[in-house]
Amino acid sequence: MTYQHVKIPEVGKKITVKSGKIEVPDQPIVGFIEGDGIGPDITAASMRVWDAAVEKAYGGKRKINWCELYLGEKAASIYDGEYFPSETLDAIKDLVVAIKGPLTTPIGGGFRSLNVSLRQNLDLYACVRPVRYYKGVPSPLQDPDQVDVVVFRENTEDVYAGIEYESGTPENEKLAKFLRNEMGAKFFEDAGLGIKPISPFGSKRLVRKAIEFAIDQNRESVTLVHKGNIMKFTEGAFRKWGYELAKNEFEDKIITEEELYSEYGGKQPKGKIVIKDRIADIIFQLLQLRPGEFDVLATMNLNGDYLSDAVAAEVGGIGIAPGANISDHVAVFEATHGTAPKYANQNKVNPSSLLLSGVMMLEYMGWNEAADLINAAYPKVIGDKFVTYDFARQMTGAHTVSTSTFADALIAKITGNADVLARFERERRDAVEAERKEREAKRIEDPIAAMRESGHQPSTAGGIMSPVRGVPAGTSVEDAMHQMREWDVSYLLVELGEDKGWGIMTKRDVVTKIVGANKSTHNGTVDEIVSRPLITAPADASLSTVSLLLSENNIRRVVIEARDIPVGVVSDTDLFDIVEEFGWGTDD
Repeated sequence: MTYQHVKIPEVGKKITVKSGKIEVPDQPIVGFIEGDGIGPDITAASMRVWDAAVEKAYGGKRKINWCELYLGEKAASIYDGEYFPSETLDAIKDLVVAIKGPLTTPIGGGFRSLNVSLRQNLDLYACVRPVRYYKGVPSPLQDPDQVDVVVFRENTEDVYAGIEYESGTPENEKLAKFLRNEMGAKFFEDAGLGIKPISPFGSKRLVRKAIEFAIDQNRESVTLVHKGNIMKFTEGAFRKWGYELAKNEFEDKIITEEELYSEYGGKQPKGKIVIKDRIADIIFQLLQLRPGEFDVLATMNLNGDYLSDAVAAEVGGIGIAPGANISDHVAVFEATHGTAPKYANQNKVNPSSLLLSGVMMLEYMGWNEAADLINAAYPKVIGDKFVTYDFARQMTGAHTVSTSTFADALIAKITGNADVLARFERERRDAVEAERKEREAKRIEDPIAAMRESGHQPSTAGGIMSPVRGVPAGTSVEDAMHQMREWDVSYLLVELGEDKGWGIMTKRDVVTKIVGANKSTHNGTVDEIVSRPLITAPADASLSTVSLLLSENNIRRVVIEARDIPVGVVSDTDLFDIVEEFGWGTDD
């Protein structure tokens, strides 16, 4: 491809995509956009750190060959006033991976935002924001080290799609008339109107990207964030489609949170990612009180905007928050803050947002060893209180340094004893694993308390069912009673054969059909006294549905089936315990 101003380096090879995966050569060509305002300062400093980490990690075997691309003010100066040259988009597609500094938005029209335009033109549908605490960074939390989450925010839909109609315009009046007269909607006169599109396509590809990341990075869980209890056909649909995608495409890699408790007793099977969901307002609270419960978050556009900034505030603020916008394969990593023009060319500001976005980029390329070196060196420099002015004013005894000197300090740590840094990062990962095991032990010991503390309220039969306990047909009643006592259960399921299906034997059956009939428990068999047919419900049946089945059939237990096979039982006691613990009603 021929470009007007972009110059592809003669040395190096382009990143390619094969069989749905990116393939990164040892000498890849990677695009960079230095950005506006403070962009040149933080880009120059960060590039030196990335290069040093790659050199140290791979001993010269690997190297990034940088290719400058142009957007924003620098582009306008080169392309006759064009802030958004089309050849830059072509080059990003061609190179697959790029990183950029902050961009200004031109005054007087043209673009609502260069960043938004970039996402839309390249269909960068996943905004990815990892947020983790680095020791020594000022934080308002008591235990900020528990924060290590990655937010996957859908970039193209929701109210950010820009479908809105101003009050008083003919378009607004036309839509308002249609909504009132044709759809029966009620709202105040002269209201501004916006449309909130949430589609299966947009939702599922975002959730797919989040689950793939969780699997590749050995994460513990993916949480679907939504307000589906109120907006049932948009946010509620996002939740529904997310679970469908997980089950249909990753069945052998995931379990739901309800399965974690109902089938595995709180013990997470090795190699399985837990898929769960939380109401948006609740998770804002939980991420402050119990951040360690959450790992990867998948959410729609507006919730993701609020959430990513709120979590970043817990670990030092948006000024050090990294980010990326990713399509199926093309990825643009970026500083998440603005251009701060009053600090331009002063070599003063903190480069951490862009710097750590480059760590994300290295991980995306599969160069985890280089990423680990930066991740391990960063808290060491912060711990030495060798920081830029924004951190220095929040610390006692800090050394205020320039942007470039901060990069020098990082490079010194990286190029020093790499074994020490590697051990430091291993220790951090060991601590994360120990915390996981501690949470798991609590789940196993007291599942209901663990559910409450983590914000999970069971809503389906599968979430509260007890696993099946059964004996074969022909078992003596006496032996079955011993088994019930050993398992501490009040029922047993019995498979009667292909033609007869299943039955259930309860303590009541023993009392009425054996003792009441003056029969022998030794001679009688379970298939002679079981109750049938079973009253059943699917695992995704609501708790209200289960309650109605108990009431209408005057029974104490409903058998939960999957593919016509019993997998669990829900009793009136199970329902009572859940209602007592969590209450009952609709969240607002």
